[in-house]
Amino acid sequence: MRKITLVLILAISSTHCIISQSRTIAVDTTVITNHTSTINGVKILYTATTGTQPVWDDLGKPIATLFYTYYKKTSSENVANRPLLISFNGGPGSASVWMHIAYTGPKVLNLDDEGYPVQPYGVHDNTNSILDIADIVFINPVNTGYSRTIPASGEEIKKDLFFGINADIKYLAEWLNTFVTRNERWTSPKYLIGESYGGTRVSGLALELQEKQWMYLNGVILVSPADYKVFNSDSPISSSLNLPYFTAAAWYHKALPSALQQKDLLEILPEAEEFTLNSLMPALAKGGFISAEEKQKIATKMAYYSGISEKSILQHNLDVPTRFFWKELLRDNTGNTIGRLDSRYLGLDKIEGGTEPDYSAELTSWLHSFTPAINFYIREHLKFKTDIKYNMFGPVHPWDQKNNNTRDDLRKAMAENPYLKVMFQAGYYDGATTYFNSKYTMWQIDPSGKMKDRLSFKGYRSGHMMYLRKADLKTSNDDLRIFIKESLSNGKSAKY
Repeated sequence: MRKITLVLILAISSTHCIISQSRTIAVDTTVITNHTSTINGVKILYTATTGTQPVWDDLGKPIATLFYTYYKKTSSENVANRPLLISFNGGPGSASVWMHIAYTGPKVLNLDDEGYPVQPYGVHDNTNSILDIADIVFINPVNTGYSRTIPASGEEIKKDLFFGINADIKYLAEWLNTFVTRNERWTSPKYLIGESYGGTRVSGLALELQEKQWMYLNGVILVSPADYKVFNSDSPISSSLNLPYFTAAAWYHKALPSALQQKDLLEILPEAEEFTLNSLMPALAKGGFISAEEKQKIATKMAYYSGISEKSILQHNLDVPTRFFWKELLRDNTGNTIGRLDSRYLGLDKIEGGTEPDYSAELTSWLHSFTPAINFYIREHLKFKTDIKYNMFGPVHPWDQKNNNTRDDLRKAMAENPYLKVMFQAGYYDGATTYFNSKYTMWQIDPSGKMKDRLSFKGYRSGHMMYLRKADLKTSNDDLRIFIKESLSNGKSAKY
């Protein structure tokens, strides 16, 4: 029988724990703390509920426990009318840390205006948080953050219950049903937000929640989403979609021809997009049967829009890997590599030769700043203390990628639910899940075009985690506010 946790302010309640590997795993606990913040010039009172909630098997036995943080505004506002934002990061295997203390939450970590780490490590008030208009819960899937299987070693647990696209969606939907029930949020307008692989996760969850939990959403936000349908497609699609990103990254590093470099980024990207769709994609579709003349013509234009040489493009038969681009763009200039998830960042390789960077410059920078900040914040601000290691990235592989229908699942969820709207957010300098890839995914969700007025895209002058740049932190949160407000029903019936 499932046990409902009683909540005690500033205390761990009904401590259901299991001893594993000489450490205590808190299976079903809560800690609640009271806080204040100033958001958009207005003082906000809120509670932070931090704890663990079990995942049960079919017999009611706990087989895992998920760590979460739930922020709820303290006010006389009717909770039935107050939106709930349900937040996931990706990986798969990433903790729910990035958006938690850098994007939508009430605290953000110490960074400079462009997103680089500064000391002392820590957090400060996020004056742009959307907590003024929506409550937020950040969820850590199994083996991320403080979430663990039971036992923590994973022995005796069927890993196929957790570590795969469809397994992940299934158990998280069940978990969310319990969370919503415990916290009396069934009548609240609900939103899913997922970053990177989290975009795949929440696309599938939208339908799973509707069809298996009978929980209907008002919105889904895909932040720099990973679309494996694109990644696993042939090069005419998967490779060509990278070119507009090449243009953006080269423009940032002043590596484009002067005719382009002197224009603003948003002036030149439409040119690169048009060339991609109408010239490069058809050329790659011809494969080895493209004429030498056309191949040369395409290579010349690719060099114009990418900042790398015609020779290197021809050596790759027009199919330039992103890893090569990160190594090549500045090879003959500064010799630096550029970042994968955010190409504004620079790296230093052992040698300038080679076909790919030694490491991801942006990720090392982020781990540098996020890891101490989240450990400090959870223990000292939220008062959740444990000896369990906080997994920034946890052991979840091998990950079962089979039967990935999440893009179609999202379309069906939208078709079944006239309220449901979807927004994409992407940074122009993201070389992993590129902004043009996001646009392409959006175009493919509903081939009929009958729901395109419920789909929208927002781009930003930064990378994968566009909110790390101070200017984009404000803009992206403001875009979320607008999206949430415009997707509320306001008394309108859910019908076509």
